[in-house]
Amino acid sequence: MASSNLDHHRDSEVLVQENNSSVRTLTLNRPRHLNALSLEMISRLSELFLACEYDANVKLVILKGNGKAFSAGGDIAAIAYHLYNGDWRLAVKISEEAYKLLYLIATYNKPQLSILNGIAMGRGAAIYALSRFRLATENSMFSMPETALGGFPDMGGSYFLSRLPGFLGEYLALTSAKLDGPEMFACGLATHFVPATKLALLEEALASTVAASTIDSSSSRDLVFYVSAIINEYSIQPVLKERGSARHKMDLIEKCFSKGTVEEILSALEKEAADLDGHINGDDPWLSSTIQSIKKASPISLKISLRSIREGRSQRLGECLVREYRMAYHVARGKVSKDFIEGCTALLWDKDKIQKWEPSKLELITDPMVDHYFSNKLGDDEDESEELQLPARSELPTISKL
Repeated sequence: MASSNLDHHRDSEVLVQENNSSVRTLTLNRPRHLNALSLEMISRLSELFLACEYDANVKLVILKGNGKAFSAGGDIAAIAYHLYNGDWRLAVKISEEAYKLLYLIATYNKPQLSILNGIAMGRGAAIYALSRFRLATENSMFSMPETALGGFPDMGGSYFLSRLPGFLGEYLALTSAKLDGPEMFACGLATHFVPATKLALLEEALASTVAASTIDSSSSRDLVFYVSAIINEYSIQPVLKERGSARHKMDLIEKCFSKGTVEEILSALEKEAADLDGHINGDDPWLSSTIQSIKKASPISLKISLRSIREGRSQRLGECLVREYRMAYHVARGKVSKDFIEGCTALLWDKDKIQKWEPSKLELITDPMVDHYFSNKLGDDEDESEELQLPARSELPTISKL
């Protein structure tokens, strides 16, 4: 059995486990908060990932969550507190550090495995989606719920969502829909599907086998193939649900979510639903829930999210992150809309509250309003904010992932 050394206290937000010096397992450890990413956790993860990258003994880094979540995303409570009290700069600072961590993981030059045996949402889902190896189980659930909160899929969301099959990314972003493990594997979000009962055996096999390997840690390509072969031994082909999943609705998603505007997408969905009227068993729960999800979301969030993903289709990851940072800055400033503060407040303090989105309807949103979120003018007379500065790293590892 592989030896293991836990070198951090159990109350640490990130647990570090060393396996035969060749494998590091980093465990997100805020289970009561579904491992939401605090600024302290983000800073610690950045420090650990860099240390492992520079350590010649480390050949594989595993990232997972303690409890029933990998990570439910950013620390909404902390961000909402800062915004509610007018300290939007601290909210932007959290985004800046999170973006840099994401870029580090996405461009990591050593094999890195993220294990999703529970919930991954928002920024947590983004970290998972841009990992080299992405493992799902029957307990996995993936979601990008930002438009329901007055935000948008950031942390590279416009990069990886736009690279999913067809227009699945637009569907996930605009509806906050959830994917289970088999669906994640089918669309490429997960690289492997492993039954939860085999996870411990897989981790033990990785620890012992990678440690015994004579492949040098600098031979990243060879290590990737080697680690992949080990994971493959525990992987299976999952069975999709018989009906009701996004995978079974890809033709409809392609037909409707390929439209140029949110209004056209919603109109296409409503036409499909209307065409079923009068038919026996004509009601389609998937169509109904999809339409309702879009109608309940923040109109300005829907608009900027769709444009973001469309722009992301032709941009590299770094370009997407710089643009998304601008968007996050403008969302935090709240000059066009304060929907994100409204959404966070409802989520945290009054879950039954009906959000009062402003602007309240899609037709009230003008092109200049949307353009504002994509402006590279971040400062004003009272603010000297600058654009996101990413470290110089090769994006070749990122290109090979999706």
